[in-house]
Amino acid sequence: MLGLGIMGSAMAANLMRAGFAVVGYDPVAACRHRHRRAGGIAASNVQEVARSTRVIICSLPSESALRLVSEQIARPNLIVIETSTLPIEVKEAARKRLAAAGVTLLDCPLSGTGAQARAKDLVVLGSGERAAFNRTIPVLRGFSRAHYHLGRFGNGSRMKFAANLLVAIHNISSAEALILARKSGLDPALAVKVLGEGAGSSRMLQVRGPLMVRRSYLPATVTNAIWQKDMRIIGAFVRKLGSPAPLFRATRAVYNAAMAQGHALHDTASVCAVLEKSRRRNK
Repeated sequence: MLGLGIMGSAMAANLMRAGFAVVGYDPVAACRHRHRRAGGIAASNVQEVARSTRVIICSLPSESALRLVSEQIARPNLIVIETSTLPIEVKEAARKRLAAAGVTLLDCPLSGTGAQARAKDLVVLGSGERAAFNRTIPVLRGFSRAHYHLGRFGNGSRMKFAANLLVAIHNISSAEALILARKSGLDPALAVKVLGEGAGSSRMLQVRGPLMVRRSYLPATVTNAIWQKDMRIIGAFVRKLGSPAPLFRATRAVYNAAMAQGHALHDTASVCAVLEKSRRRNK
């Protein structure tokens, strides 16, 4: 496992529970120490991970991180499962660099939050070489509840962008609905339960609704700072294709406000706090 942050550490924990020995590396010492305490093997660098396994999972925070990783792995017949949300052209460049070293890179972003990752409630959106993907299925089953092979390399990311466009909208619509319920005198916790059973439900209401009810946004399952990166990538992809996305564009202001109001390291459910503050200002 390369990257032992919110998602990577959760996947590693589930893989260990499934019986896998997990060698992990993260440049942050605290992440390595946490992995070791959880029963994993903490490596001192990327190359040590590559020498120790036949399958690597990448959960990386940035384009530069993937570029560095792809430059440091050179072990023929190794399969790398790249789960990060990054531009397709960045992943394609990494795929070519690794292919020159005999390494197969699969584009396999994940649908799910950090909380869902801990509960093994992730969906793998896989793409790339089918035979290599099939060889990784036992690993995928170790940390996810479902996996799909979506065709050529990059299709996993294309599906992820569509998935996260919905997440951006549903997260804010959940906050709007719960604020309305609270303002009208309803118990917001009961609203999460009842609305979750109805036609307007979403996984964001179910996953982030409880945080909005408690007005408690730490520890974060996905921070607003990380989400800004995803929003930029999706926005660029939408513009490139000329695809209509008025609701997605409307959410940008709310997420930007969350950053400006000190919620950078809080869960993205904190958009509820932003909207509540906006409501008070508009009275």
